[in-house]
Amino acid sequence: MNESDPVRMVDISEKTVSFRTAVAEGEIVLQPSTVEAIRTQSTKKGDVLTVSEIAGIQAAKKTDEIIPLCHQIPLTSVNISFAFTEDRIHGTCTVKTTYSTGVEMEALVGVTTALLSIWDMVKYLEKDEGGQYPVARLENIRVVLKEKREHA
Repeated sequence: MNESDPVRMVDISEKTVSFRTAVAEGEIVLQPSTVEAIRTQSTKKGDVLTVSEIAGIQAAKKTDEIIPLCHQIPLTSVNISFAFTEDRIHGTCTVKTTYSTGVEMEALVGVTTALLSIWDMVKYLEKDEGGQYPVARLENIRVVLKEKREHA
């Protein structure tokens, strides 16, 4: 970076407004016993998936406060969903808007925060004798769909 190339937000004022969707996904790997505790809603902090869904939605809405050069985007929809396997929970975040820039960062922030919220709510189940997390980790965070459609 040099003085002739300052950090700046991209100017989108000339871009046309269109329908935009982004889908991001990722996984949290946990001990099978922890996944079962989440599935049966038998954790100390309560309903892990509902809290994590709300956390992901809230985070997607605040992406511009977290990622410095992201635009403030009026989101029209944020949906968080989860699926179980024996040792992991797969999270998906779908974000929609009618605006002049995409929402892939919002989808990524949403799914990542939802998965981090799961971790926060079950970390007491994942710690080993030394207070470490030998199993718990986030994996495969990525954008799986970015779509832009012009108005009809």
